[in-house]
Amino acid sequence: MKKPGLGVLGLGEGRSIISAGVHSPLWEVVALCDLNETLGRERCAEFGLPAALFTTSLDALLANPAVDVVGIYTPDHLHAEHVIRALRAGKHVICTKPFLDQLGRARDVLDAVRTSGRRVMVGQSSRFFAPFARQREHFASGAFGELNSVEAYYNADHRWFLAKGWAKTDSFKWLYGGLSHPVDFIRWYLPDIEEVMGYSRLSENGRAGGLVHPDTFHFIYKAKSGRIARVSGTYSAPVTPNSRDSNMSCILRGSLGAGQADYYDLRYAWKTDTQSVVETFEDQDAHFFRFGGHSHHAGEYQNYIEYFARCLERNETPTPDVTEGIVTVALMQAMEESCQTGRPVKVRDVLARFGLEELLTA
Repeated sequence: MKKPGLGVLGLGEGRSIISAGVHSPLWEVVALCDLNETLGRERCAEFGLPAALFTTSLDALLANPAVDVVGIYTPDHLHAEHVIRALRAGKHVICTKPFLDQLGRARDVLDAVRTSGRRVMVGQSSRFFAPFARQREHFASGAFGELNSVEAYYNADHRWFLAKGWAKTDSFKWLYGGLSHPVDFIRWYLPDIEEVMGYSRLSENGRAGGLVHPDTFHFIYKAKSGRIARVSGTYSAPVTPNSRDSNMSCILRGSLGAGQADYYDLRYAWKTDTQSVVETFEDQDAHFFRFGGHSHHAGEYQNYIEYFARCLERNETPTPDVTEGIVTVALMQAMEESCQTGRPVKVRDVLARFGLEELLTA
């Protein structure tokens, strides 16, 4: 198989995918792009890439015939425009979460995908982290029986993130930028979520740090199947020690058993009527967390770009694809509206407002 050429757009958040591409036997990193020339030189030096691979011009990146796939790691509000431009240039796309920051340009993105015939994958990296992947395999085996409910959360002290100027603008929202991880877990297991109700607030720390939008969230969901779920997250305050809580977890509760996958301590615990087991993946720590302590997680990125490479080779649609990505954004938009109105909001109503309700049956 010919290695696909990866061009990375956005070298701050794109640091992990550069590492993933450099270390993967299935990829070749052929271009880097960012408006910050200093950062571009630093990334080339950090990963041993020729300085000639870096450009400040998106047009140059998209015109480069060596680029087969564009990895988009720019600020959230730029994703739609960058996805569309990459597709129109004939490139496949990997776009980090959140796929879009709102639905205003979702139809344009859909049209660009359908016209181009190219593949698009939303980089929901946590699906490719060992404990969550193992939990998914275990669930698919039928070990838990019929699923009853799902709980997911992501709590992190991300006050350091406010050093990024765009994090303190009106365009940045933790509901999309952080909570999209546990929301994706819910949709992974309950793709038929139809209604959400929740509350949010801007914490004292977040307000002092210059945040514009809430950083604290609690939501409940109801699926068309009747199953229920909940999601929560906080982003501007200290978190409990990892020995007590893993900060990001997904819990499945079924008729025959239950399982909890944990992030930072690389642990998956499960129980049935006859067994209680704790599985650990500590031997993979160096793969997942290569730099910056546990603040970056390049191993997940390597896992998902290698999955994407195999999809391209087999001409298969990757997941989450463009449809799933847009419906997840609609769910998050419904969550935001519920916080504003204090009432439950239906996902279909949000999609219908943008002429996208057909995506629920796609």
